Amino acid sequence: MKQIVLFLKSLRLYLINKLVLKIPFPHLRNFLLKGYLIKGKRSNIMSSVTVLNKTFKRNKIQIGDNCIVNSGCILDGRGGYLKIGNNVDIAKGVWIFTVGHDPHSDIHDTISKDVVIEDSVWIASRAIILPGVTIGKGSVIAAGSVVTKDVPPKSIVGGNPAKIIGERRSSLEYRNNFFPYLDMI
Repeated sequence: MKQIVLFLKSLRLYLINKLVLKIPFPHLRNFLLKGYLIKGKRSNIMSSVTVLNKTFKRNKIQIGDNCIVNSGCILDGRGGYLKIGNNVDIAKGVWIFTVGHDPHSDIHDTISKDVVIEDSVWIASRAIILPGVTIGKGSVIAAGSVVTKDVPPKSIVGGNPAKIIGERRSSLEYRNNFFPYLDMI
């Protein structure tokens, strides 16, 4: 019986990633995702996003209000919790992981840690966020960056590993306002 339940939960995850997250109509896609992750008002998960969540707990991945998660992203809730604040813009191809492997372990033990992305953060294309990272309010992550450590608020970071390359001077008093009626893959 336990194996049947696990199979059905795995099938649900497969169907979400292969069918629901490919639907080109954001309103329908977001409606079908309601039981799988916590998503705030006016937030949009574009098509072709991959959601990883082996525990099947709805609150493992939490997305705030007015957020955009573009296509090709991976949101990992297999390890720790993934908490995304309000007005966060995640560009295409960003990978966010909450679980990794211990490089010092002979058997490749897994390490699970929370990832926290605070309000008004912009993560540019192809960035990778590793387990245990907190990205401070108003920060910008440059394209292709690999974030291995915490990012202070209003910092601009880039590189591999990501290092501070500037400070964000703009006001953080804005609201993302992007919600297409049709999202082509």
